[in-house]
Amino acid sequence: MSTATGYLRTALQLAEWGLPVMPLRRGKLPVGNCPACAGSACGDRPNMAAAGPCQCPAPCHAWAAATTDPNVLTSPAWVRAWQYAGGVAYHPGGAGLTVVDLDTPDAVAWARQALPATTTVATTRGEHWIYQGTMRSVNGVRPGVDLKSTMVYARWRGPGTGPMTALPETVVALIVKAPAPARPVLAAAVPAPAGGGQCRHRSPAYLERGITMAERRITAADSGIHHTVYRTFLAVLSAHGRCGCLSETHVERLFAAAQAKGESLRHCTAAWDNARTKLGV
Repeated sequence: MSTATGYLRTALQLAEWGLPVMPLRRGKLPVGNCPACAGSACGDRPNMAAAGPCQCPAPCHAWAAATTDPNVLTSPAWVRAWQYAGGVAYHPGGAGLTVVDLDTPDAVAWARQALPATTTVATTRGEHWIYQGTMRSVNGVRPGVDLKSTMVYARWRGPGTGPMTALPETVVALIVKAPAPARPVLAAAVPAPAGGGQCRHRSPAYLERGITMAERRITAADSGIHHTVYRTFLAVLSAHGRCGCLSETHVERLFAAAQAKGESLRHCTAAWDNARTKLGV
C-alpha cells in the first residue's frame, strides 16, 4: 500500500468516526489554496467558522477545508492532494474537541501536575491531551503549550490512550490568565479619556449597535477582505477608540468576524495596529 493510499485510508476512517480531516503537505503545512481562491480572489466562503470545503473542488482554505464527506475526500482534486501529502490533519473544533498541545518535556510535566487525565497522544516533541468540548484556539498560553480547537488544525498522530474527559475549567482559564501575545489587550490598546472624563458612549445600546454593524460589514464583504477589515477597524476606533468604551470582548468579536472570512490572527492584529497608528490612539 502506497503512502498516499495509507493517508487516504486513514482519512476515511477518521471521517467515519466524525473527525473532519484534510491532507497536510510535508512540513505539516496545509494544502495551498487553488488559483481561483488565492489571495481571497474567490471572496472566501460566507462562513469560514464552520468546517467544510469551499465551493471550489480543491482542498482550499486550510482548516476550513476539513470534511467528513467521503465523496469529497475521494474526489479527483483531493486524490491528487493525497498523492503529495505528508500527513493527515483534523479540525478539533469541528469534532467538538480541544487539543492541549504540549511541545516540551517541561510542558508535559506541568500538564501531569495541573490538568485532569484524558486521552493522551504521543508526538515527536511531547504529547497531545485531548478533551471533549470546544474553546477559542490560542498559542503560547504557557511555555510550550498551545490550545487547538476552533479554527485550527491538528496533525493526526493516532488514537492515543486513556478515556477522554470533559474540557476542564483549568484549560479554559489559560486563555484568561495568559492570552496570546498577538491579541490586543484593550486596557493598554484603548486608553481611557485624558483626565478621566465621562465617556459619551456609555450607552450599552449605542456601543452594541456599532459593534454589530461592524461585524455585519465584515461578514457581508464578498471581495477585498483585507481592505474591508482595515476600514472597519478604522471606523470603530474612530468612534470609540479614545473614550474607553471598547473592551477586549468587543475586539474579540471583531477579530472573530474577520477570521470567519479567512483573515489570519496576524493580519487582524496588523490591521488593528495600523488603524490605531493612523488615528493616534
